[in-house]
Amino acid sequence: MTKTLILVALFLGFTIPSALLTVDTGYVAWLELVRDERWALQLFVDLAIACGVFIGWLWKDAPARGLPRWPYVLATATLGSIGILAYLIHRRLARPATATA
Repeated sequence: MTKTLILVALFLGFTIPSALLTVDTGYVAWLELVRDERWALQLFVDLAIACGVFIGWLWKDAPARGLPRWPYVLATATLGSIGILAYLIHRRLARPATATA
């Protein structure tokens, strides 16, 4: 239960400021930063790689646990870490993985 609470705290602690920032600056404001700053581009590419690796893992993990793939694939592709944290919370609260023969 402690791990679940940590995930929820991370989810809320990241999602709330992200939502406020998005309301304040717009969803695509980060594109200007990526265009103008090489470090921002580097961080964006790093995040994209990490999200891609996560989606690859989720693609196999979700069906094994009876969880839907697409909501979390789309959330991760559009929201990054927010989608990842949402899936990990759902995964913790769902039933355990079924054994494969």
